[in-house]
Amino acid sequence: MLQNSIWRQYHDENSFREKLAQFCKLELSDLIEDEKELYAALKAKLTKKELKLFAMDTAGIADEAIKKSFRYSDEELEKAKAKLYKKLIQDKTRLSFRA
Repeated sequence: MLQNSIWRQYHDENSFREKLAQFCKLELSDLIEDEKELYAALKAKLTKKELKLFAMDTAGIADEAIKKSFRYSDEELEKAKAKLYKKLIQDKTRLSFRA
């Protein structure tokens, strides 16, 4: 499932459910059960860049590699991460991941 997704480029397992619950401050049991539906909701709420940044950051990719991939400076990377994680905790985003 989700073999060719952006998430699987940086993670060996489909662990986005756990990471999403962690960053959105939701319980795992509250999330949509179907992984495809949950991933589709995640893709709908994040831009491709944000989704890739989320996947790379949660995979433990070094900031230097992330900056090179996106051609970001230190400041731009910090702003992008702050914007991404702020977006994930907003109610309008979090509610779309709930079952």
